Amino acid sequence: MRIAIGGFLHESHSFAPIPTRWVDFLAPGGWPAVQRPATLLDTLRPSAVPAAGAIRLAESRGVTLAPLSWGFANPAGPVTAEAFERLAALIFHDLQAALEEGPLDGLYLDLHGAMVAEHFPDAEGELLRRARAILGPDLPITASLDPHCNLTEAMVRHADALAPFRTYPHVDMKEAGARAMQLLFDRIALGRPFAKAFRQIDYLIPITAQCTLVSPMRDAMAERGQIAERTGVAELALCFGFPYADFPDCGMALAAFAADPAAAEDAATALALDLSARETAFTAEIHDAAAGVAEALRLAAGATRPVVLADTQDNPGGGGHGDTTGLLAALMDQKAEGAVLALINDAESAAACHAAGEGAEVALSLGGKSDGAPLAVTARVLKLTDGCFTCTGPMAGGNPADLGPTALISPQPGIRVIVTSRKMQAYDQALFRHVGVEPSAQRLLALKSSVHFRADFQPIAAAVLVVAAPGPVVADPATLPFTSLRPGLRLRPGDNRRTV
Repeated sequence: MRIAIGGFLHESHSFAPIPTRWVDFLAPGGWPAVQRPATLLDTLRPSAVPAAGAIRLAESRGVTLAPLSWGFANPAGPVTAEAFERLAALIFHDLQAALEEGPLDGLYLDLHGAMVAEHFPDAEGELLRRARAILGPDLPITASLDPHCNLTEAMVRHADALAPFRTYPHVDMKEAGARAMQLLFDRIALGRPFAKAFRQIDYLIPITAQCTLVSPMRDAMAERGQIAERTGVAELALCFGFPYADFPDCGMALAAFAADPAAAEDAATALALDLSARETAFTAEIHDAAAGVAEALRLAAGATRPVVLADTQDNPGGGGHGDTTGLLAALMDQKAEGAVLALINDAESAAACHAAGEGAEVALSLGGKSDGAPLAVTARVLKLTDGCFTCTGPMAGGNPADLGPTALISPQPGIRVIVTSRKMQAYDQALFRHVGVEPSAQRLLALKSSVHFRADFQPIAAAVLVVAAPGPVVADPATLPFTSLRPGLRLRPGDNRRTV
């Protein structure tokens, strides 16, 4: 058996201030850079990306893999037409070359599912359309997806099966890749396409309410598993939606894949009804920055472990630039001694710290490059690094991080900040340790993240508070100026107002 394998991953925020360019795929802090066929297998095999799981399963079965190109960029604004076409051209050139070298039995793609390109709002639907056009109607195609996928009818139509992760924080990425590869094997063995059933859910869920560690999403995912087992489907794919993409297919959706058409329809209908019944439960408690810091200080007074503050609206994993200073300002205003903030993505300030040297004091216009609201500070440079380390946590363990010149600074006695030259969501404790800070020994940890931090930081936390300082990854997507959503989609769970 010979299987082609490639990937193209991006989560696109239609309202983020900075677009995603080709260079962002070449240096994605915390993830592997663009891979070509000669390097894909060796580079991705030890990483935490979904393709690693697909590679491991295929190789354990003695399958010959035909590597294509693969690329990832951190979430930001829509992918430029240039960047989309450059990476797509590499992937499909490689697919053509693989076909010329010999017959293929199938194609596995490592996709995200929430990519918006400037010229293709449903970017994954377009990628799968192109793959299908090259391979024809009979050669099987499967893909793994992030559950923040905005699943579309085109994606379901052009793929034989789709396998999203089942956790948020995403600690089962490799398992999802392996499941997509197994679905490819199952489809080949079946000898005919799976039956498919697709449903869209008519309300948006804030990302802070999508965490599978807690109710209601934990309960919804448990019900998904029971329905899948009861109906005997090959895959019941639930995608939570990424509620920052301004196009008609934004939002939660699901698809069932089965040998039996009735089983697919029954599973899709049952899960859609369950999600409709849970609608009003999908809310989340959010503090403003000042109130969040005050509550964190109160909790920390009697705690023996860190209190975690999640700066959700500047989450680099949701399209934020990782450089807003609202939470830092609140920490400084309240003299929150013992706080460490990760991170401020500001190459200019990091360069100034490196020029000044360890132990120096340096005047900085810190952060604010994306929103025009920097914070003027005079900081002591505590430690300098090259920003290179290997992630160790349950979500990204094994992934290489390269954040460029990095500095640990103290803008005020008792408060420290990690300043980097490239953005990365603060979901891995190795980010702290590489600058000499042991996260479990701190009083307060302020993290640029919404939910992913929970995988590595919740086990060491006395308490977790989600705060909303100014930033583009708004905690309430209903406040965004959407223009292209489908009619009837509710912008908040339980909200009777609908889009026009």
